Amino acid sequence: MRTQIAAALVLSSAALFSAGAHAQAVKAQDGVLVNSAGMTLYTFDKDAGGKSACNDQCAKIWPPVTAAADAKASGDLSIITRDDVHAAATPATPEQPAPAVEEPAAAASPAPAAVQGARETRIPVKGVRKAIAQAMVGSAFTAPHVTEFVTVDVTRTMKLVAELKEDKDMAGVRVNPLLIIAKALLVAIKRNPAVNAAWDEAAQEIVQKHYVNLGIAAATPRGLIVPNIKDAHEKTLPELAGALGELVSTAREGRTSPAAMAGGTVTITNVGVFGVDTGTPILNPGESAILAVGAIKLQPWVHKGKVKPRQVTTLALSFDHRLVDGELGSKVLADVAAILEQPKRLITWA
Repeated sequence: MRTQIAAALVLSSAALFSAGAHAQAVKAQDGVLVNSAGMTLYTFDKDAGGKSACNDQCAKIWPPVTAAADAKASGDLSIITRDDVHAAATPATPEQPAPAVEEPAAAASPAPAAVQGARETRIPVKGVRKAIAQAMVGSAFTAPHVTEFVTVDVTRTMKLVAELKEDKDMAGVRVNPLLIIAKALLVAIKRNPAVNAAWDEAAQEIVQKHYVNLGIAAATPRGLIVPNIKDAHEKTLPELAGALGELVSTAREGRTSPAAMAGGTVTITNVGVFGVDTGTPILNPGESAILAVGAIKLQPWVHKGKVKPRQVTTLALSFDHRLVDGELGSKVLADVAAILEQPKRLITWA
């Protein structure tokens, strides 16, 4: 039944990638080859003459990719196309030499110079921006997204943040609302563990994760990256604060390693730092849910029967509807909101 539901949802959003589409192109990046959906197909070792190893998903999705170790890229930016791999896997047939024809040497074309006052500028898509684009398209057109919203009074959470900043046990670490939101999401996942999962299309299985690698979307000069805190569910509040601070500073300095961005299970994106109320975030590939946090603003709010100025924010939870039903997604979002409204639930629900 779950498989039929997932297939219907994917088809209804015109989002199903065929095996051929998964295998249209792979790209060498940071010691791995990934396809256009951001899926790692195989790894290679430059120091060992470019030897590669196809992983299980690679073999299931596209067996010819195992020959890619010998393939030569015909495209730009070290992209190995489907035809390149097939050519490497097929024995080459000798070609008849073509008659030599003398052609006049073509004059080198100078690179176009920037024109002052130009109405448009074309920027090559490569590097981090290309990887981001591939991952986002792969996610948006593979997982049927559903986004739910809730507006919540976080006045008590803001008071807790102020108190923690003065707590000696939190000395030396950065305390901010994101810390409490991260802890609230971890508690919500503990109460609703089925949300912490991934969809394995090749095996037709739901992979339940018994650990939480909490991703934090970070805007850097090179573009968006999502490093994650490994085993965040096991960390105390001071440990989580320290890990968040290290993650953010490392990302801003451009020192985030590929390993730090691998293996995430759920993600938080804090669009509120830009003054935005909320958004409809796209899932990080391979994850089941992402929580967007909006700006915290002083707003009129009915509190204890009277309209008072309160600190209010809007949360948005996007989830993969193949494995997260509306009831489960709603429970997770409601739990996060309830904790932020009454942060003492961090203790009573933990």
